[in-house]
Amino acid sequence: MIRVLLVDDHEMVRLGMSSYLSVQEDMDVAGEAKDGTEGVEMALALRPDIILMDLLMEEMDGIEATERILEQWPEAKIIILTSFIDDQKVYPAIEAGASGYLLKTSTASDIAEAIRSIHDGKKVFEEEVTEKLSSTENERTAFLHTELTNREMEVLLLIAQGYSNQEIADELYITLKTVKTHVSNILSKLEVEDRTQAAIYAYKHSLVE
Repeated sequence: MIRVLLVDDHEMVRLGMSSYLSVQEDMDVAGEAKDGTEGVEMALALRPDIILMDLLMEEMDGIEATERILEQWPEAKIIILTSFIDDQKVYPAIEAGASGYLLKTSTASDIAEAIRSIHDGKKVFEEEVTEKLSSTENERTAFLHTELTNREMEVLLLIAQGYSNQEIADELYITLKTVKTHVSNILSKLEVEDRTQAAIYAYKHSLVE
């Protein structure tokens, strides 16, 4: 049985979700909280399997409540259920540690399925949220190579062309030790694990033809 805690300052929302979830054979509503402060207290006292958390509430918002719960109970699984999809709400919620982010326009059955998925250890985010996160990640990684020095860029391009460390040293008239230092710095700055991934990065970002 999946025990769910509802945290929302709208009584009708709590009533609707509670009525639907209570008739699910594998779910039980462990409690209902009317604001973030009460939600934190009940979450830590009841230790439910899933917490459905609203974002905008007068007595402590959902982001702060999420942070406080996870600070004291890192294993908690919290789903943000809100009407808002703007950046100022999405990113702080994800950074706070939410396992899911759904809109209140979602169907009750979709919310129930999300609860099951997150209970099984998965992450569930509204499609629009996934697109936002993907876009941000692409923007962030697209320009990692701008952090490379001119020499590191030269080394990266030679790596992409299949040069060994010794061949790079010969080509650039530098020591093998210096090449290894450059390679290490390149891998770190591009956030890749090895030379192969560095080469793939170079081709992916059209640094070499």
